[in-house]
Amino acid sequence: MPSSAFDEVIAKCTRSAVHLEMRDTYAVDYEKGPFADWKSGFRHDPADRASWWRPWLDLMQETVSRGIVVRRARIVSEPVSEYTRFLHDGTFTNVAAGEQVRWLPRRRASDIALPGNDFWIFDERWIHWNHFAGDGSSLGEEVTDDPAAAKLCANAFETVWSRAIPHDQYEIR
Repeated sequence: MPSSAFDEVIAKCTRSAVHLEMRDTYAVDYEKGPFADWKSGFRHDPADRASWWRPWLDLMQETVSRGIVVRRARIVSEPVSEYTRFLHDGTFTNVAAGEQVRWLPRRRASDIALPGNDFWIFDERWIHWNHFAGDGSSLGEEVTDDPAAAKLCANAFETVWSRAIPHDQYEIR
């Protein structure tokens, strides 16, 4: 769910928005119900778009329609966690909204200099850090335009992206 700081930086974005996720589990409040439903066997029907479309997807679709390239990369341990299976199963929704998504097995990321937190970077300048507790719950956000951090994030993302497997080709292990 986008926050007001996130909304501000994505609105200023003119070229690219990239997101790097590096955790094997998240416990953000807005996903607790859907994750529990998924664990109980519920699966979205890709043909029934009205049942799974949500405000986040509207934002991504609007962003892409402005000409912004939106890419998301996920570094995952294998075998994957139950939560990663949940993410993978629902990623068709992100793709439907215009995001490009790739997956990188963690063992292939060992020699990449990675920042300590998940992030979004907009136009290779504005970084939106996502801070999480050990249990995966959100500890809030931080936005910066620090040039050294932006360079680290942009380089890390591009290296991950170049090694990662497109969503439609990544097989859960």
